[in-house]
Amino acid sequence: MLRAGLFAVLVLAAATAQANAQSGETFTVSQSLIADRKAVFATVESVDTVAARARIGGTIGELRVDEGDAVEAGDVLAVVVDDRLAPQIGAANASASALAAQLEQARIDLTRAEDLFERGIFPQARLDQARTQVDVLEGQLASARQERAVLVQQSREGDVLAPSAGRVLNVPVTSGSVVLPGEAVATIASDLYLLRLRLPERHARTISEGDPVTVDAAALTGDVAPTGRIRQVYPRIEDGRVVADAVVDGLGDFFVGERVRVYVEVDERAAFLVPEDFLINRYGVDYVRLREADGHAVDIVVQRGRTTPDGIEILGGIAEGDVLVQP
Repeated sequence: MLRAGLFAVLVLAAATAQANAQSGETFTVSQSLIADRKAVFATVESVDTVAARARIGGTIGELRVDEGDAVEAGDVLAVVVDDRLAPQIGAANASASALAAQLEQARIDLTRAEDLFERGIFPQARLDQARTQVDVLEGQLASARQERAVLVQQSREGDVLAPSAGRVLNVPVTSGSVVLPGEAVATIASDLYLLRLRLPERHARTISEGDPVTVDAAALTGDVAPTGRIRQVYPRIEDGRVVADAVVDGLGDFFVGERVRVYVEVDERAAFLVPEDFLINRYGVDYVRLREADGHAVDIVVQRGRTTPDGIEILGGIAEGDVLVQP
C-alpha cells in the first residue's frame, strides 16, 4: 500500500510538471552583459588633513587638546611661550618711556624758543634746530612703540589655532616640549570622510567618476549607506595601483584609517540571467524547470550567482538556447 501511494504521488508530480511545461510561461536562456564587480578593501580617510603649526618658537606652556577631540576653526589648541619676549617687551616699554620724556622736554624747549624768537632775541637757526629735535624724537617714539607692538603680537602668536573644524588625529607634543616656528603641534581631519580605494592598474581605464560602489553588509554600522559613488580618480598610479575616492553617507562614526570591504564595478562580462520566479529552491538547492525537445519538463540543479536588477545570475547548469518553464 505504501509503495502504491508513493508511486501515485510521483505520477501526479510528473503529470503536473508535464502540464506546466505545456501551459506555463517560458523563458529562453541567452547571454547578457553585466557589470563585473571586484571586491577591494578601502580605507576611511578625511578629504582634508591639515596641521596646526606653531607660529613662534618656544616651549609648550599649555596643551588643550588630545587625540580624538572635536575642534572648531580658530580654537586655541596650545599656547607656546617664548621666555625671551617678556624682557624684550619690558625693554621696549622702557625705551618708549625714555623717548616720551625726551619728547616732552623737547616740546617745552621749542615753546620757549618760539617765545624768544618772537621777541627778537633768539636766532632762526636755533629755532629750526629745536623743531627738528621735536620731529626726530616723535619719530623715534613712534618707532619704539611699533617695536613694542611687534613683540606683543609675537607673544599673542604663541596661541596655536585650529585651521579648520574637524577631529584631532595626532598630537606629537606634550606640555613642556620645545617647538620651532612652523612645527606641527596637532593634525586635524576635516568633518567630511570618504573611502579611499586602491585598485590594480589594469582597472584604471574602466573606472570613472560617478561609478557606483557597494559597501559590504558586514561593515554597515550606524547610519552608513549601503551604496556610494566614485568622487575622484587620481591620475597617478602608485605601486601598480590606481587610487580613487568614493563618497558614502554616514562615515562620520568610523575611525580614520579603518578598512572596509567594498565592491566596485570595473568591467563587463557575459552571463546568463534568469528571472527569480523561474527558480525553485528545495532544501537549500536551486532548480530550474527545463523543457526538453519532446515537450517534457525536468528539474535540473543550477548554481546561483549574484542578484542583479535584470535577474539572477546562473553560474552553471544551463546553456544558451535552453527553454525554461515557470514553475
